[in-house]
Amino acid sequence: MTPERELALFDLDFTLVPFDSGMQWVRFLMAGGMLEAGFDDAYLALCRRYVAGEGDAAAPHRFMLGSLARLRADELPALQRRFAATLADAVPKAAHALVAGHRTAGHVCCIVTATTRAIAAPFAGLFGIEHLIASEAQRDSGGRHTGEISGELCHGVAKVRRVAGWLQSRGEDWYDYPRTTFYSDSSSDLPLLSAVSHPVAIRPDETLRRHAAQQGWPVFDDLQALHAVRARS
Repeated sequence: MTPERELALFDLDFTLVPFDSGMQWVRFLMAGGMLEAGFDDAYLALCRRYVAGEGDAAAPHRFMLGSLARLRADELPALQRRFAATLADAVPKAAHALVAGHRTAGHVCCIVTATTRAIAAPFAGLFGIEHLIASEAQRDSGGRHTGEISGELCHGVAKVRRVAGWLQSRGEDWYDYPRTTFYSDSSSDLPLLSAVSHPVAIRPDETLRRHAAQQGWPVFDDLQALHAVRARS
């Protein structure tokens, strides 16, 4: 019997990984002397303002792009490889197991994240996930980052549009997948969670936890437990 086609979508920060990928990148650059002391604190302050409802979601991402704008275009690939090497011990084995379960089953896997592609790509490679939908950074004619976002931030309802556009580029639609799953921790992802057939809340914030309970969506605070449930199904 041919297995049912499934599209497995994964948020990145605080879902597949228990931390902010941008902060991980900043601390990597700071450790290498490529960013000044305090850059991480300034980034964290913008993140906290957004979480408190006092700032634009794009503000911390735009600030983060400033770290890329300081690099020459030819420097980035080597830095990404070095960054990826630092992630092996930081990513939980349960996250790898969850993704591996989907990949072994032949599901189409894709990370959908607001994180800029340059920072998210090493994570996708680490998980062996071929497809990545991320915020895009503006580059100049020489390929160097300008510090600005190109197009809209891959956040909120924009994630739904971006996934739909990606599927269309593959000659597909949502309806080509009888089962669509999205894993996320954040209430900002409610539009995409509501668009799939099987939304799953991972370590959700209070708003998402409340909404998931009302809708009867599965909630997991432990990826190991989630992997165990999927392995039995």
